[in-house]
Amino acid sequence: MKIRSCVGITKPSLLLVHSELPALTFHKTKLTWTSTLRFPSNYERTSGSVTRFHCSVAGRTGASTSVSSSSSKSNTIHLSRKQVKPSSLYSRPSLSNMKKERIANRAKVYEFLRVLGIIPDELDGLELPVTVEVMQERIDFLHKLGLTIEDINNYPLVLGCSVKKNMIPVLDYLGKLGVRKSTFTEFLRRYPQVLHASVVVDLAPVVKYLQGLDIKPNDIPRVLEKYPEVLGFKLEGTMSTSVAYLVGIGVSRREVGGVLTKYPEILGMRVGRVINPFVEYLEGLGIPRLAIARLIEKRPHILGFGLEERVKPNVASLLEFNVRKASLPSIVAQYPEIIGIDLKPKLLGQRSLIQSIIDLEPEDFGTVVEKMPQIVSLSNTSMVKHADFLKGCGFSLQQVRSMVVECPQILALNLDIMKLSFDYFQMEMQRPLDDLVAFPAFFTYGLESTIKPRDKIVAKKGFKCSLSWLLNCSDEKFKERLNYDTIEMEEMETMPSFDMNSLMEPRSDESDSDYEEDSDDEYA
Repeated sequence: MKIRSCVGITKPSLLLVHSELPALTFHKTKLTWTSTLRFPSNYERTSGSVTRFHCSVAGRTGASTSVSSSSSKSNTIHLSRKQVKPSSLYSRPSLSNMKKERIANRAKVYEFLRVLGIIPDELDGLELPVTVEVMQERIDFLHKLGLTIEDINNYPLVLGCSVKKNMIPVLDYLGKLGVRKSTFTEFLRRYPQVLHASVVVDLAPVVKYLQGLDIKPNDIPRVLEKYPEVLGFKLEGTMSTSVAYLVGIGVSRREVGGVLTKYPEILGMRVGRVINPFVEYLEGLGIPRLAIARLIEKRPHILGFGLEERVKPNVASLLEFNVRKASLPSIVAQYPEIIGIDLKPKLLGQRSLIQSIIDLEPEDFGTVVEKMPQIVSLSNTSMVKHADFLKGCGFSLQQVRSMVVECPQILALNLDIMKLSFDYFQMEMQRPLDDLVAFPAFFTYGLESTIKPRDKIVAKKGFKCSLSWLLNCSDEKFKERLNYDTIEMEEMETMPSFDMNSLMEPRSDESDSDYEEDSDDEYA
């Protein structure tokens, strides 16, 4: 009987062969040996025989044992291999060892973060790099983006984002859209969660939805820069309901894109909690809903004025400073920002200043605000210069005060143009100063476009009329007046005032959807 046993070794190494091995066969990368054992013919009658052979290869010991028993009908030979030690090249660490190693590595990473000043308390359960080196790479990349340790502590989960798998693909996509790299720092400070997003699954569908709202492709980057949080909204959630509500109250569908471009924060506003209460409050002040829609088209940021925190207190302040309740609708319609600024300190400051330069009574200050609400944001220097100009023209303090109460706009007009108009008034029209006291709005009309042409026509016809009759009407109305034999009393129109109906007229311009930066709050 022959018994063949083969053992293969994948890597060549030093081989020691025991003298009991009868034969060895070598190959380049595998070692194969064959041992042939012959038993005597009386083997079955023998009580038992054992043949042992040993082979030692590269410090490893294998044992093979052949055993025969007389009680067995067939020959049985058992070959076994001794268990290798844990240090063996072929061994694998146990699960417990792997767990201990992970815990040890995580502890090292946590300690590294603490040294940098990053608090890792919120990172438990988050998949993090297993080595300090990889974590250092992530932090260095975030630093290159302009984020500080404080920014990371504000949202430590950003450390779970892989540089190659998460951060770079997202930033590349934003860059291709047109988001400026100079805005990345502020972008990520406001919405660091974007680094967790999938470009295909999360970001691209939102961009496509925005384009479907008539936001121009060139404006998409500006929208994202102003309101990066929009990338985290559900398509059929708050975004769709807010837009539908605005269209429902009268915002033109073609203006939606422009409204959202100017103030994309609308997409995150809840109709029931924010937009509708604001609209209803303005309606309660006396502003028609369609007029509110026009205000939103022109200045959509008014929807961001906190109703309880800012709007209602400001309305109360206006009433406190002798503004009539009936005038509130026109004040808000003329200057919507007045309900969104820190108003009371401005009212106190402006009233005090005007009192000091023209001796204005507190009761008259309310009238001034009603006629020109922008005065609450007018610079002190401008008001002082204009008051000095009027005094220099020969008007008394009392006359200047009367003119300001009648037409507060004269404190905000271009001084050079006012000087030209006054020179023409004195040299060509040769009227008394009292005419300007009675109609200070004279300074608000264009010298070349209105004052000179009409004055020459009236002078040619030999009419004697007031400045109000001459100027306070449209060109069509003025032509009608020229056909009158006499100047009727009803034609002596009062000072021009704001007409709410003009705000609700259909838009005659093509569209206001082009992106434009809003001007500063200070009225000029």
